[in-house]
Parts: sequence; C-alpha cells; structure tokens
Amino acid sequence: MTADYSSTLQGLFGFPSFRAGQQEVVEGLLNQQSSLAIFPTGSGKSLCYQFVATQLPHLTVVVSPLLALMKDQLAFLHSKGIAAASIDSTLTPQQNKQVMNDVRSGQCKILMVSVERFKNERFRQFIESVSVSMLVVDEAHCISEWGHNFRPDYLKLPAYQQDLKIPLVLLLTATATKKVKLDMARRFDIAPSNIIQTGFYRSNLNLNVLPVVESEKNNALLNELEQQQGAGIVYVTLQQSAEQVARFLQQNGYTASAYHAGLDSDVRQRIQHDFMDNKLQVVVATIAFGMGIDKSDIRFVVHYDLPKSIENYSQEIGRGGRDGKAANCTVLANLDGLVTIENFVYGDTPDQQAVQAVIDDIASQGTETVNDNVYEWETQINSLSTKSNIRQLPLKTLLVQLELANVIRPLYAYFAEFKFRFITEKADILSQFAKERSDFLNAVFNNTAMKKVWGVVNFDDIYQHYGAERSRVVSALEYLHEHNHIELASRLITDVFEVNQQALLASDLSEKLAHYFADNERKEIQRIAALVRFFELDSCLNANLSTYFDDKDAPERCGHCSVCSGNVSKLTYSNPIAAPDEDEIATAITALNKHLEGKVNTHLTENTYCRFLTGMSMPLFTRMKVRQVQGFGCCENCRYADVKAVVTAYLQSNARG
Repeated sequence: MTADYSSTLQGLFGFPSFRAGQQEVVEGLLNQQSSLAIFPTGSGKSLCYQFVATQLPHLTVVVSPLLALMKDQLAFLHSKGIAAASIDSTLTPQQNKQVMNDVRSGQCKILMVSVERFKNERFRQFIESVSVSMLVVDEAHCISEWGHNFRPDYLKLPAYQQDLKIPLVLLLTATATKKVKLDMARRFDIAPSNIIQTGFYRSNLNLNVLPVVESEKNNALLNELEQQQGAGIVYVTLQQSAEQVARFLQQNGYTASAYHAGLDSDVRQRIQHDFMDNKLQVVVATIAFGMGIDKSDIRFVVHYDLPKSIENYSQEIGRGGRDGKAANCTVLANLDGLVTIENFVYGDTPDQQAVQAVIDDIASQGTETVNDNVYEWETQINSLSTKSNIRQLPLKTLLVQLELANVIRPLYAYFAEFKFRFITEKADILSQFAKERSDFLNAVFNNTAMKKVWGVVNFDDIYQHYGAERSRVVSALEYLHEHNHIELASRLITDVFEVNQQALLASDLSEKLAHYFADNERKEIQRIAALVRFFELDSCLNANLSTYFDDKDAPERCGHCSVCSGNVSKLTYSNPIAAPDEDEIATAITALNKHLEGKVNTHLTENTYCRFLTGMSMPLFTRMKVRQVQGFGCCENCRYADVKAVVTAYLQSNARG
C-alpha cells in the first residue's frame, strides 16, 4: 500500500505532489531500502533526499562534488526552514565550530561535504561521534570507472559507509549508461528493484548540430544568439577561449562574462550571482560552470567547441529549459577541437617509469614494520606528485588502483601540522580541570613550540614525556577550540597506508598499472570518437541520446532536432591538421635537455618530450620553469600520436648515433 506523504510535502516544501519517480524513491528509503535514482537534469533528484532527511531520526550526510552545488541546495533548504549546513573551505573557524555544535545537538538534519572531507582527521573524528541515518551521493556517476567524471576518492565511499555504520544510501545522477548504473548499484549493494529511472528524454530541448569552419565561428555564434531570447551559456574548451569569446560578444553589444577555473572564487561567485539575477545575458564558460547553477530559465546552450564526451554534452545541454519551456541547444561543430580534447587525455596518462617511481617511493619510505611482510607508508599528495611527475588526479587514481590490487590499504590521514593560539590564559585553562587532565594539558602546552602568537604541537614529544596518544591530544585540542579557549588550525594532510610488501614486490606490478592507464586512455579516445559519430548521425539525435542512457521509452523521432528537420551533419577540419616539424622538434628537445641538465636525475621519457612539445603542464615542468624553454608548445596544434612518432624516431636515431 502506498503511503500518502502529500500533506507533509505541502507543509515542508509547498509542493502539492511528487514528480515522476520521487515518491517511489522516498518510499523505498523510508522502508530502509538503499536506492539509486536516475532522473533527468532539473527534474527534482534533490527533493528525494531533502524530504526523507526530515523524516529520519538522525543526520543525513550529503556528498557533493561542487561547492556551488552545495550552496544552492543549502539556500533552498533554508528558504523552507529546514536546518542544513556544509563543512567546507569557505567557513571561518567560528562557523565551522557552530556547524559541528548544531549537528551534535541534533538541530542540524542535513550536512553537506565534499568526498575529500572524509580523509580529514578532524572531520572523521567528529563524524564518528554522531549518529548518521543516511548517506547521499550526489553526481554518483563519479564513483564508476566507466563513468565520464570518474573521481578516485568516490571509490572509497562504500568503505566509509561501512566504517561509519550508515544504514541507508541514496545515489543520485542524471547521466548513467546501463554499465555505469549497474556498477554504481553493485558497489553499494543496491538491489535492481531499487534502481529508479525516469525517462532521459526531454521534449523541450531542441538539439541542433551546425557544421562551421573555424574562421566562421564567431559570425555563426552571433547569428545563433540573434535568434535567442533570454539568458544562456556558451561552452568552450580552453580558459583563453572563454576570455576571447566573451570579449567578442561584449564588443557586439551582449552583456557577457568569461567563467573558468583560472578566476578567483569571489569573481566566479559574482558572475554566478549576476547570471542568476539576469544582469548577465551570456556566460562563456569552460566545464567549470554549470553544475552549481540552478537557473530554471536558461533559454539556450551553445557549444562553441566540441564537448568532451556524449555524457558531458548531455549534462551541459541539461542546464537549459529546466522550467519546462523550450531551450535551444546548438553545437558549432568542426573537428578542429579534437586535437585539444585528445591531448588533454594523453596529458593525464602516467607512463610506466612514473608509476615505478611511486612504487619505489612506497618501497623506500616504509616505516614501522608491523610484521615481516607489512609496514606503514606515509605520503603527502603534493610532494608525491612532484617526485613522480604525475598530475594529482591520475596520481589519486593510481593510489586507488594500488588499493584495489591489495598493495596498500588506507589506515588514516592526519595533519602533519597542528598549531594553536591561546584565547584564554594558559593558567586559567589548567585551573578548570582536575589534576590528571590539567597535567595532560600542561604536557601538551609545554611540548608546543610557541612562536610569538601561534605554537606548533609536537606529538612525538608529548608521547615521550606523557605517554598520550595523538588521538587524545587532537580530541583535547578540539575540545578547547570548541569552548573558545584556543584557536586551532591544521595543514599539510598526510595519508598513512599499510603496505603489503609481497604484493608491492610483484615483478609485473608497474607494467600492469601502466597497462590500466593506457587502457583508460584508449577508452577516453573512443569516447571522443563516439561523440563525433553521434553528431554525424542520420537518425533522430534525441532518440539516440536517450538510447545511449538506457531510456527505452523515448519517441523514435522527436521532430525538434536538426536531423528530424532534414539536416544531417558532416564534420570536417577547417584546415588540414598541422604536421609536426622534425627540425623544430629536434631543436626543442635539445633546448629542454640543456635546460634540465644536472637538475633532474631521472631519464626523460618519450611522453615527457611529447607533453613538452604539445604544451601540457606536468609537475616537473612547473618545478623547473619549463614553460620558458624555447619550443614549449610548438606542436600544440598537432596530433599527439603524430608528435610521438617523430619523437620516437628522433630518440632512436640519436641512440644509434
């Protein structure tokens, strides 16, 4: 029998009834069945957890990948009088303390955090001390290695759920292929009957593919915008393009702003607010923009450059027309941008030498042997990235793969440095406690190196002089911080892993891991090829897009896409792809070798040279100021594979010579 929640829904949120799929999700969760909800963008996924959280006895923890997304949802909850908060990097120590007190007292029902927060020693200690009724994972496709926005830290969420004994899980996403959907459900033990998927197809989105050569793109964009009413988003691939296109639109009378990750957060926030308040008509953005934008009346979405994948495309067009009215989604399409998108993929793939550098670090840095085969390894992601010359995101993926191969097991993470300053006089603090506690706190204070106002806590000295474990010291400092006796700050997060030495020493480990990354690289390149095939289809775009996301109920012919209007697209290159110049490459490699001579003790690989020539950033390049070297980026308009062929031939001939 279906329960009637309509009066509760009306009272809390002011909605007379649930939308399609929402009641099914709500009932499952209130019957203590973990669920996966796949609803189109803008169709009310968030309401499922928001409603259920008000009916559960304890806290609901929501993991969200984007700060802007959290802030929007918090604003909505607050407008309905529902106590919700986030713990994030924008909070002052005082605000952070207030949120923790509200959660502990039961006053706060919903807490929003990023997945990285779970690795934070202070947060883990806090969350373990409260009862949690439900874990919600927003943008849950991030957990699947088959998904388009795979984030390695999301793979840890099933373990966090078990560690914290959270009985209920809700996964939310708008974009999941059948493979991704089943992968997500398997990881959280969600029964197939508790996967609730409403149709992917949105009848109000008009999909258009417009083949345009690069030199005509700006005119095509103006023509497109002249036909549109209201506000919209223009998506580009590069930060530099965002600035250029926004400037061009401003010169042509549009109120437009560039939005990308290179801008300060307060600038990005101002642009978002101006867009929400209709002070800006057009935002020209990289993919950094959109996930946190809950603007229902976006009337157009233009892809000035090709999107990264079909999944990215569907997410980005999904921001249009959330109010149910028509929105036009146009791709100004040619193949010129393919080189840039493909090169991003190649830039993130660590080669075997880099993987081996991480394995060597684990082998050499092992401390505190537990037994003959197991010891502990500590690392900080920044320094390991620099040491191995692997970017941080692929490095995190590598560490997760080492976990899955049972080579390492995460034990805990801690801040390498805790520091505090006194708000209450030291003597006054000590006088408030009985002798044992007062002596313990005195040992903490005496083993803190005070420099003027702030002091750095020395955990080893405290243990030697008083025998107190680190966890007790951290708890005491948190207590004093919460009661306004000290101000506490922490930095330099250090991850501690248990190492299985036998698995680490497997002779083919680096080869297997390098193969995994090469396989991923191939998968991403195939994803890009699938995108091009999609834009060149001769059958309905909306129907094909719906089929891709496992929606079997969409019409075979939508009647409002460019194919249904009789315009089948054929994409071309505006100009032939630049061929790498052998002499230029030889000169650039010589310049790089000279610049790095005597400064690095590792052998430069083919991929390192290729990334230098195609203008990609790497930790080594940043550290050694390689961008200044003549030849950096001289092949940025060339195909990576073509550059690699010339580099390989050059290195082989030099080895023979």
